[in-house]
This record gives sequence, C-alpha cells and structure tokens, in this order.
Amino acid sequence: MRIISGASKGRRLVTPRGYALRPTSDRVKESIFNILGEEVEGKIVLDLFAGTGNLGIEALSRGAKRTCFVEKAKDALRMIQKNLLQCDFSGQAEIIPKEVDRAITLLEARKESFDLILMDPPYEKGWVQRTLVKLNNHNIYHEGSVLVIEHSRHEPLPQKTGQWSVVKQRKTGDTIISILQAGSNSQEGK
Repeated sequence: MRIISGASKGRRLVTPRGYALRPTSDRVKESIFNILGEEVEGKIVLDLFAGTGNLGIEALSRGAKRTCFVEKAKDALRMIQKNLLQCDFSGQAEIIPKEVDRAITLLEARKESFDLILMDPPYEKGWVQRTLVKLNNHNIYHEGSVLVIEHSRHEPLPQKTGQWSVVKQRKTGDTIISILQAGSNSQEGK
C-alpha cells in the first residue's frame, strides 16, 4: 500500500498483519481520487472508519488542508500515527479514537464542518446505512459537501438518503465507490 499522488507520492504505508482490517486497495483508491479530481485541494476532510489512514493520508498528499481520522481499533490507531509521521502530515491531522457514531456527535458539538467525507466501513455489517442516517441527523457538513463511500455491491445505496444524493457510482470487482453530494442541510439554523 502506497501513496499514489501528490506531496508524498510513492511512500509506503504501514499495513496490517492478518485480516482484522481491510485497507482500501491502491486500485480502488486510485479510482476514488480520479473521480474526485481537484475536489481535494484545500478541503477539510473527515476519514470515517479510517483503518490505516490510507484514504485520509492520500487526501493530505493531494493538498487537503486538514484531515480528521476516526477509528476505534487500537492497532489501527497506531498505524495511522505511524503513517502520518512517515508522510510528515501529523501537523495537519487529528485522530479521534472513538466509534463513528460517537465521533460524529462529538464533531457536531465542536461545530466542525467537513467539505469531503471519506467512508470505508466494514462490508455488509449495516454501517453504510447507519452512518448515513447519523450524518443526516448531525450538522457536520454543508451544502455541496461530498461523501465518498466504499461499499460492497451486496449493500446497495438508495439514490437519495436525507440530504445526500448519489451523483456517481463506479464498480470495481465486488466493490462499489459511491459519490454523494449534500443538498441544503436541514440542521442549519437549529
């Protein structure tokens, strides 16, 4: 696993031993960032189910202003820290060692707002829909924010979930990359 483009292009990332984590493959990651194009530069990014930090670190390498990593597994948290240090991005990153549901609540309480949300949950465990509902009920994005979900083809997404609408999908083997965009956020002004 390596950084594909940008400031840290070619740097190898620390990867897990065994199968507790399923890091995004370089091929899928390249597809995600090819779809996003210039959408990453200068953005505030949230990496949910961060695992090794692979997606969020790629975003930083491509010019993201800041990335917040959410992960609860201790081994994965150590890998994120090592990978950030290795790529010299520790100063542009925050790691929240919590389950995604709790982290979203915390981020809303802190009045955080993200331009780009990257989400690679465990496949076929119900996390995709559960997290979409949680995002809809918490004001951590704005109109025009982009949500990228890497998910199993056996876990299809509806075209619209609350404020989020699917604008593009790409299939890579058993994986689907879904790109969603936020409309007007109904939580604003509350």
